[in-house]
Amino acid sequence: MTGAGLDSETRDMILDTLRKYAERKLTIDYLLELDHEDRFPDEVLKELNDPMQLGLHLLFIPEEFNGLGGGAYDIYRVSELMASIDLGVATGVLATFLGSDPIRVGGTPEQRAHWMGRIADEALLMAYGATEPQAGSDLGALSTKAVPVQDNGSVTGYHISGRKQWISNGGVADLYTILALAPGGPSWFVVERGAEGLSHGKGEDKHGIRASNTAALFLEDVYVPAERLIGGVEGQGLAQAQAVFGYTRLMVGAFGLGAGWEALRRAIRYSHERIQGGAPLSEKQGYTHKLIVPNATRLEAARTYIEWVAERLDSGEQGLQTEGAVAKYMATEAGNRAAEDAIQALGGYGYTKEYMVEKIKRDVRITCIYEGTSEIMEWTISRDRWQQHLKTQGAFYNDWAARLDAQHAADPKNGANYAALALRALAVILERARIDRLTRNQHVLFRLGELIAWAETAAVFAERVSARPTEAINLDVAARQALARIHGRNAALKVAGEGLQWAIGAGQTDPNLAGSLNLPAIYAAQAGLIDDMNFARDQLNRAF
Repeated sequence: MTGAGLDSETRDMILDTLRKYAERKLTIDYLLELDHEDRFPDEVLKELNDPMQLGLHLLFIPEEFNGLGGGAYDIYRVSELMASIDLGVATGVLATFLGSDPIRVGGTPEQRAHWMGRIADEALLMAYGATEPQAGSDLGALSTKAVPVQDNGSVTGYHISGRKQWISNGGVADLYTILALAPGGPSWFVVERGAEGLSHGKGEDKHGIRASNTAALFLEDVYVPAERLIGGVEGQGLAQAQAVFGYTRLMVGAFGLGAGWEALRRAIRYSHERIQGGAPLSEKQGYTHKLIVPNATRLEAARTYIEWVAERLDSGEQGLQTEGAVAKYMATEAGNRAAEDAIQALGGYGYTKEYMVEKIKRDVRITCIYEGTSEIMEWTISRDRWQQHLKTQGAFYNDWAARLDAQHAADPKNGANYAALALRALAVILERARIDRLTRNQHVLFRLGELIAWAETAAVFAERVSARPTEAINLDVAARQALARIHGRNAALKVAGEGLQWAIGAGQTDPNLAGSLNLPAIYAAQAGLIDDMNFARDQLNRAF
């Protein structure tokens, strides 16, 4: 990897240290106890962030402020591992990263040096105070106000009043970044624990991630000096939040990936032990081809896309909010489905707390909600790629498909031909939506976001599976090539079939739309699917 981030040796050392800490401290009994008692493990977060032990928070902090300067790829790897251990504990770590983001991307040099230095040296827990009770994820619908305090015509501070909801680390943080509406527009402010007028509600009684603290914040005329306006200029808050979405959503996507794979690993191990009809479940297609292989396929497609986005971020590329949304959407939806299927895979055992997949399912569900719901991701993806389709007059996905054709000619094992079918079908559906103005229907717009995510992950999986093999999972290139072929076929069929469904349902006017989608070729491409699933099953059984 080039650009920002750690060298592989340092990253591996951090991952290995974290694994050993989890084996020693974060045992199943302890994690189930936290879950049962709905208890935030203060001692664990202190140990994780203690520079003399793990110093995990330093990963998020640039080197010039006494941090490790980890890049997006490093944070994805650590986030995946953290989520595979416990997503509630991982969320406590995430909250500090989120809370520091406005300072890191929007602060003045003096603010960044002061606050990031303190976070590094004092291992401060942070919270990100953006969401409000009536606004949800709509950061533009703020009701929290920041009223300037003036002295001799100059602003010396602000009085902040309002309420924040669903704030991770809300009741335990040392430091808060608060988004409030100043006269110049939405703006971020730094507020310290104990500030007069700042209080929090009791911890929420949540469905999952019960080891994390989630609480409402109440701000009643909280005074902050003007130097705690992040960036020193009002009205930059939404731009500062948008600037990190590609990064933070990648992290939440890695949470879905880690939790989903942990559930799937448990299901695979169970299938080796459970004998049914004289043979282990791991050999039975009715089990593996429904509950195991499809989930491994979706998770690895999402992983490949996450790694692609992480490397682009680490190279300094800007404006990857759409790609971050695709990564989060696919990885969290895949993780949630994998955990759901793991419960089914373990049968009655899966429905009990002792075998952990029940807890993983409750925990991973939040990843489809926080840091932007799956529906917001669908809307973001569709809106942005719709503009790309219009700007290029339909060439964006057709040109990508042509590149995949060339790759398939060079290496036919990667499934690039199947991904190309998906992209061309997607281009046809988008053009038909333009001609017949189908996106006037909000549901069509959202469903396009889903289809785009499937097609793009198929394309990136095919492009990278052998050219950039991952170091993050114990599956060789041949196994992941089979998964890429499976995902490409599934994506092509999904885009064409569901795209046709929603286009007709919304009143499209082309009598030959089915022919334009090249459905016969897409159905013909399913040849060999069962063989690939058999091979993938065998490789997964060997690996886990």
